[in-house]
Amino acid sequence: MIVNLLSKMKKILSISGILALFVLLSFTYVDFFSSMTKVDYIDGSKTLKFTTKMNTNHISDAIKINPNTAGFEAEVKKYVNNNFDVYVNGSPKTITFTGSQVSGETVWVYFETGGVSDINTLRIKNTILLSAFPKQINLVNIAYQGIQKTMNFQRGKEVNEVSF
Repeated sequence: MIVNLLSKMKKILSISGILALFVLLSFTYVDFFSSMTKVDYIDGSKTLKFTTKMNTNHISDAIKINPNTAGFEAEVKKYVNNNFDVYVNGSPKTITFTGSQVSGETVWVYFETGGVSDINTLRIKNTILLSAFPKQINLVNIAYQGIQKTMNFQRGKEVNEVSF
């Protein structure tokens, strides 16, 4: 009887150990790859203002430059210009880089496009970090005349369009 009890206890302990191992492995570190862009329409200046938030290490890896160096902002500007396109009512718009800011684990990038009197359709091509990170997801939230729209971008879906 004692032998049966010990045998059952060993079995319970080994099953508990295996379950505990699975639980611990489920909490392993997983890196999440995303960027978020907020687009605001400024009626007075007929401008679309973009604010993009990215992970500092991810953008640094993609452009191959340390964020603490003097050339970081210039490389971020070039990278955004090459990986973000805007079309308003079917017409391509030139984006103007207005600055960036490194704040710990986050890089904020600011840019705009002017001469936007009204928006019927807004098409965006957003390939930020998609070539560097296969699981990258880019979200774009748009605010235009009280209407909110959201776009998402990933590999295979680099272009998105919304209508107002």
